[in-house]
Amino acid sequence: MHKQFYLLFFIVKELKFKLMQLLTGVRNCVIFIAAAGALSSCSLFKSNKHEKSTVTGWNYNDKTQGSFFVAKPKDIKTAPGLVFVQGGTFMMGANQEDVMGDWNNYQRRVTVNSFFIDRTEVANVHYREYLYWLENVFSDPQYAKLLEDAKPDTLVWRSELAYNEPYVELYFRHPAYNYYPVVGVTWRQATDFCIWRTDRVNELELKNKGYINPNNIKTEMNGGGQENFNTKSYLMGEYQVQPGKTATSSSNPLRDAQGRPRTMVKFEDGILFGDYRLPTEAEWEYAAYGYILQNPQRKPSAKKRGEEVIANKQLYAWQNDGFDNLRATKQGAWQGAFLANFKRGAGDNMGIAGGLNDNAAIPAPVTSYAPNGFGLYNMSGNVSEWVADVYRPMSNLDVDDFNPFRGNVFKQVDKSKGEGNLRDSLGRIRMVLESDSSLRNRRNYHRSYAVNFMDGDSTSAVSYGYGLTTLISDKSRVVKGGSWNDRPYWLSPGTRRFLEEDQSSSTIGFRCAMTHYGAAEGTSKESKTGNFFPSRRAKK
Repeated sequence: MHKQFYLLFFIVKELKFKLMQLLTGVRNCVIFIAAAGALSSCSLFKSNKHEKSTVTGWNYNDKTQGSFFVAKPKDIKTAPGLVFVQGGTFMMGANQEDVMGDWNNYQRRVTVNSFFIDRTEVANVHYREYLYWLENVFSDPQYAKLLEDAKPDTLVWRSELAYNEPYVELYFRHPAYNYYPVVGVTWRQATDFCIWRTDRVNELELKNKGYINPNNIKTEMNGGGQENFNTKSYLMGEYQVQPGKTATSSSNPLRDAQGRPRTMVKFEDGILFGDYRLPTEAEWEYAAYGYILQNPQRKPSAKKRGEEVIANKQLYAWQNDGFDNLRATKQGAWQGAFLANFKRGAGDNMGIAGGLNDNAAIPAPVTSYAPNGFGLYNMSGNVSEWVADVYRPMSNLDVDDFNPFRGNVFKQVDKSKGEGNLRDSLGRIRMVLESDSSLRNRRNYHRSYAVNFMDGDSTSAVSYGYGLTTLISDKSRVVKGGSWNDRPYWLSPGTRRFLEEDQSSSTIGFRCAMTHYGAAEGTSKESKTGNFFPSRRAKK
């Protein structure tokens, strides 16, 4: 009995030992597999898969095959201050009686492609930031006229029969008006601001990503003069910049043909933003109406695609179901309040004390009043705004129906002084008009100066004797939207006026726009151009 017991005891002990060996082996196996998985994720074991060219079969972004860099499609980053506007077709022009009898805004169906536009008007503090940069970069006395020409004309507030001197002295400079829209700015000044804004945004993007050294900015702001960052000069290699940490690092994804880190960024690398600019008249008007009936980031479905906005006939920038479109009609604390800053009638700029209607005697902060469907503020009222177009009464009958615009001046780089000497005294690339003689064999355009094409040129049998028979010239630029000192008629986005590009007013400001690259549907990763249907198998 005892022998059987000891025999059983040794058998159990042996089984226990074998079981422990088995468990240890399993654990080691798991550890080995995990370690192998970890090693496979490192560069030593990682399978180096590259996107291949569908026309040559060569790899993209492969240093062993030439390092041709192709940026992968990704979410398009919106530049500072901008809002995405999904394009489409709409009825451009007047949507109410032409009470002025100008006959300059006939209705016409057009299409604008998707674009970006500023959420608000450019404010005093933004323009002062621009002047601060100019004063530091161009501190040399030789640039004194440049600095003087960039300043807004504060005398636009002056009147022989009104006491507006406080605004002359304080509206642009006083902190109380920091976020009020800048006025007294000409069309040319607004255009220069857009160029400056493009360069500052791109310079900061390159610094943040480590492609330029922060010391470049310090040098620039210490009287750099011509040696300041300009996007076009940088891309053309005319502006030499000290590389940042990423540019010289082995982790830099940008490579040259020999597989070495590439220190200079190209536009096709997907890092730099496009150019800020003034919106075209068509873009501005389309954005003002805020025609958006569904989320632009959501793909349309077969059941609900949204109605054609061409049928929408709202008068102002906001959508309102009430009879009086100038007031908020929904029940609540804001019922009856004015939705824009405008002049209700003669002598009534803001209403009666204790019950102010729009609560603003002059321009109001840029984020005041009701935003429209795209989230844009003050597209009706506050200040009128410069747009890019040259004014002609019959533009709606002449321009294209896709991205309509009058004001093209086609230029090319001035290479008369040779490579390496393409910049002007401000650090920008010098541009000259294309030669018409070089355009003779082209089919799409034949003139580099297209401002007065078909309306004011020698072949149109129309002339504009500025100051003699008309106030229209090639310098006349379109002004859109009503202002704090305008009656309701001018608040409608379809109305249009004009002013010479070198003049300014206390009622005119501006906002910037930017071209949208890629799918018209939106800025998300899933957005695509065109409709994609499931593939079908061929019948046998």
